[in-house]
Amino acid sequence: MRLRALTLTTAVVSSVVVPAAAAPQRTNTEARPLAATEGPIVQMFGWPWDSLAEECRSSLGPSGYAAIQVSPPTEHVQLAGEGYPWYEDYQPVSYELRSRRGDAEQFGNMVSACNAAGVKVYVDVVLNHMSGSGSQGSGPGSGGTEYAKYDYPGTYVDSDFHDCRRDIADYTDKWEVRNCELVGLADLKTESTEVRDTQTAYLNELVDMGVSGFRVDAAKHMAPQDIAAVVDGLHKTPPGATPYVYQEVIADATTSASEYTGHGDATTFAYTDRVAGAFADGSVSGLRNLPDELSLKSEQAVVFVANHDTERSSPTLTYKDGAAYDLANAFAMAFPYGTARVQSGFDFGSNTDAGPPSDSNGFTEPAGCGDGSAWVCTHRHQLVAGMAGFSSAVSGAGVTDWWDNGSNLIAFGRGDAGFVAFNSGGAQGSAREQVTREFTTSLPAGTYCDVMTGRFENGECTGEAVEVSSDGTFTAMVEANSGVALHENAELGS
Repeated sequence: MRLRALTLTTAVVSSVVVPAAAAPQRTNTEARPLAATEGPIVQMFGWPWDSLAEECRSSLGPSGYAAIQVSPPTEHVQLAGEGYPWYEDYQPVSYELRSRRGDAEQFGNMVSACNAAGVKVYVDVVLNHMSGSGSQGSGPGSGGTEYAKYDYPGTYVDSDFHDCRRDIADYTDKWEVRNCELVGLADLKTESTEVRDTQTAYLNELVDMGVSGFRVDAAKHMAPQDIAAVVDGLHKTPPGATPYVYQEVIADATTSASEYTGHGDATTFAYTDRVAGAFADGSVSGLRNLPDELSLKSEQAVVFVANHDTERSSPTLTYKDGAAYDLANAFAMAFPYGTARVQSGFDFGSNTDAGPPSDSNGFTEPAGCGDGSAWVCTHRHQLVAGMAGFSSAVSGAGVTDWWDNGSNLIAFGRGDAGFVAFNSGGAQGSAREQVTREFTTSLPAGTYCDVMTGRFENGECTGEAVEVSSDGTFTAMVEANSGVALHENAELGS
């Protein structure tokens, strides 16, 4: 075996209980136990390491987000002639930690800072391929490495790539999907022990730096057993936990996401289509039966309203839709299906290929959430941020006290731990307005902070206070494209 050294610098009311997701029960002897994610993830798309360290300390940690997903940290192609597009990051040329977001020291400092703030770090990793045909002759990588397609000195040689050196032409042919090239990207021979060992070594370097898990890009284009072989060799994360693994699987008639759940969770794009569509149309009452519409079990799914691909290629609902988008993300964190992931990236305007704000050499400028910033800080918007703590407070509780008006208004509890109401009536320019009504909950009597309208800090609320009576009812006004969210950890005077 060849060894390679890696250098890594009408109203409907119901009290029926819908159970919450059970803890994963994996009986497949080949299945690998997973570390649980105890709250929502934020995909901090394109953020540089120094800025992320500060954001974990100042916002992400205090808000109660469980983890962040960071962009690939590996050295990648540089496409100056194309204006340094976002997809550079998904064309690695080595596994050195020298990307446009920073070097190994900056990456390590970010991981330490986020962990100290109570935020786990999940890394987006590219294992299916290396650089593509379009990057040939574009010069060295972001860390200075000279390379050619199928030749990456110190990492891979020609024999480490599949022989089908053409684009995938037939997506109904599973062999072709997994062995030919995805839009011209050099397809790695992931069945090879040498390739697997190289990839496991790279991931373990990250784990040893404090990384807690991985999002596997383009997993559909690799055989499930190949990914399993790589992740089975991962080190434990402190204090002896198994790294959390979730995989990008765009399911179709040929490939199902469930093929990949023996060794990790999987994304479900059917959820994205359903939830984004409902909040875009303002017709959300049907979401009550959402789990019955989806093929993955809740404990196997990672769900989102938009990600960096969908907001560019199939924009049913994105940051450009404002409050409707934020409300959909709030729902994802309130409803007990899957692990919710929120997208926070940057404003790309009409140029869907645009990369993050960068200097003249393509290296990412500091990110921030101030007025006029090009960065889209969805995770800080109150409709979204307040739901991070809600998600943690109601963990393990099923849906109770469901109510809807058959259209744009829904409300439900999470046992006696929390209660939410959503008014999607303002979606996509609708003229529907605010609604005032009495809601029935299972919450104990008390005064609660509405965390969709303000922060709960040091026992005080910067938003609306809501009084729940001894019979569990409360009356509130719900604005269009807004909601109400109460939970036991945001009770005033407690």
